[in-house]
Amino acid sequence: MKNSFHIIVLVFFTFFISCKKSDRVVDDPQQGTITIAADESFQSVAEALTERYMALNPKTKINLIIQKEDLAFLDLLDQKVRAIILSRDLTDEEKAAFKKKIDMDLLPGKFAADAVVFVVPKNSSRTEISMEEIEKELQSDEKKIIFDGTNSSNLNFVAQKLNKIPSELKFSIIKGNKNVIEEINKYPDKIGVISLNTISRPYDKTSQDLRNSVKILPVVSKNISYTPEIENIRSLKYPFTRVLYFITNEAYYGLANGLIRFSCQQLGQIVVSKEGLQPYNIFRREVQMR
Repeated sequence: MKNSFHIIVLVFFTFFISCKKSDRVVDDPQQGTITIAADESFQSVAEALTERYMALNPKTKINLIIQKEDLAFLDLLDQKVRAIILSRDLTDEEKAAFKKKIDMDLLPGKFAADAVVFVVPKNSSRTEISMEEIEKELQSDEKKIIFDGTNSSNLNFVAQKLNKIPSELKFSIIKGNKNVIEEINKYPDKIGVISLNTISRPYDKTSQDLRNSVKILPVVSKNISYTPEIENIRSLKYPFTRVLYFITNEAYYGLANGLIRFSCQQLGQIVVSKEGLQPYNIFRREVQMR
């Protein structure tokens, strides 16, 4: 009788444990919920990719947090988000911190080429800006160049391009890329710095209204003027072209890695193209017929 009781208890606990295991849903590329983070400069393409991925995989939920680039990286280290989008290169210290806290190889999932764009009021007499002028203005107490905030991708990328650290630069701040565009006309002597993705959607009225409300400055490098158009971004001739990429702390093939793979493959690259950005893995092919 005693042995029978023990058998019943054992069967009960075995059944209970198996039920608990089945109740735990581990995410994979087709199901689950995760949170990722992206700088406001990349919000449009980040939203487009996550929305398309969820539409194709209806059992998934990807929460997108819009957050300054540096803060997003810290949240990735602290496991508060599963993946982030970056544009600048990580420093040696950041790479070491990633290795120490995440204990994974750093494998960037490159998916798009974007650009940092310099804009002035529509009626400004300025027609271009040189690399030398940009560097000079960022050392001036007049602070004529306006960024969308500290710790932002635009500031970080320009500083890295000039071999500086952001704290060494002098600049003004208007929070948010769209606000920089909308308010630049109040400051006729200022130069705004925004992401191309803020104004790149070719068939989006809001995006095009923003684009048409300012003058986009070509950047002069080595006496040659380059506009932030797709051809110059594709060829990397535009000096402030940057590659957008994902990094993740996900050590298995889960939902974050599923999103990254999608973004880097054909369907995701089509989404990138519709955003008006240069897909990283799809380039135009020309076929000559004879």
